[in-house]
Amino acid sequence: MYDLIAKKRDGLEISPEEIAYFVSGYTKGDIPDYQAAAFLMAVYFKGLNSGETAALTRLMAESGERIDLSGIPGLKADKHSTGGVGDKTTLVLAPLVASAGVPVAKLSGRGLGYTGGTVDKLESIPGFQTALDKDTFVRQVRDIGVAVSAQSAGIVPADRKIYALRNATATEGSVPLIASSIMSKKIAAGADAIILDVKTGNGALLPLKKDTYELARLMVSIGRALGRTTTAVITDMNQPLGYAVGNSLEVREAIQTLQGQGPPDLKELCLALGARMVVLAGRAAGVEEAGQRLSILLKDGSALSKFKELIQAQGGDPDIADHPEKLPVASVQEKILSGGEGFVRGIETKDIGRAAVLLGAGRRTPGSKIDHGAGIVLHKKIGDPVSRGETLATLYLNEKHSVEEAHSLVHNSFQIGRERPSHSPLLLDESFLVRGTGSGLTYWKN
Repeated sequence: MYDLIAKKRDGLEISPEEIAYFVSGYTKGDIPDYQAAAFLMAVYFKGLNSGETAALTRLMAESGERIDLSGIPGLKADKHSTGGVGDKTTLVLAPLVASAGVPVAKLSGRGLGYTGGTVDKLESIPGFQTALDKDTFVRQVRDIGVAVSAQSAGIVPADRKIYALRNATATEGSVPLIASSIMSKKIAAGADAIILDVKTGNGALLPLKKDTYELARLMVSIGRALGRTTTAVITDMNQPLGYAVGNSLEVREAIQTLQGQGPPDLKELCLALGARMVVLAGRAAGVEEAGQRLSILLKDGSALSKFKELIQAQGGDPDIADHPEKLPVASVQEKILSGGEGFVRGIETKDIGRAAVLLGAGRRTPGSKIDHGAGIVLHKKIGDPVSRGETLATLYLNEKHSVEEAHSLVHNSFQIGRERPSHSPLLLDESFLVRGTGSGLTYWKN
């Protein structure tokens, strides 16, 4: 291990065999934390090339159980978002794409820091079970076309251990390590086609656009190298997605969207990502055709019906889809009023996420208990006019111990100015990204 650390410290390429030595040895406990930490720091400063990153991804994916979806007819699709605030896309996207006849097999995570987690959101639905064993997961995808489950301990154990060490050693910002962590879980989950929603902006994991583009390119390259049809889009996270931030609040907003309503930005993103999943799965000739088909499935109730099937299959109350008032509701609501007038020129998105955590919607420590009814609902987004004394947002909470700090964070996150800002598109770029696993490059047409 000493030689491997020195080799990467000096910026030299390491072989797949050397990477296998590190992954296997550290996962088994044969390599101590201090040497693994030194290696990760060398990678942080010297990087990994695309070949090294693909090898690391493959070996991490092979470190534990892998889900075999080959017995399910058709190409199976999966989606990953690099995280953000108010990103309840999976709640809409999974049933929507499944209603179009594309099997969706989705392993999701819990909230991390200021970002929310799909598993926590689904668990705000009474009775909903997120811990599916491998056989149940596969059977459900085969039977109803969709399953959303928490990742089991047996999936990619190498990533779980390396991820914890990265968080403890300030190496979490390494793009190759981020890419291999994300893609190892996608590869192990067994889908044939993967769409990546890579966020950029002040609420994103990587706020710098150049790092976002590097991450997107690298993940697409890894997916293609490992035999998965993969593409990505760069999307804006300079403000929360939709208006709701917090578990049951976001489920309500997702249900509104599945009913053909909901916030325009959430609907736009779900249709954009969903259309690309349908195309990748070979169920439409182009993005425009697929998008029109998905729009019809939202309007005619097919997507909502599939969401009810998903809830029922995983032990939840499907009546929630028609009566979201059955979801947990916080006992206290506190309005945040504008002290000025003009237009919302910007929102500090991470501060909105941090405030939601303070209210109980996220975890301050890994063992913290989630308050499914807590969160924030925005009343204004970027570009909206604001009058003095008008409501900017409403806090939802059950315990008041951190309300003053949360109030201050949300109030100060809104930037009010005299001039309306120029419009920023939600989908920023995808022209450099490719689909397919062959040597030829096929570019999406905007």
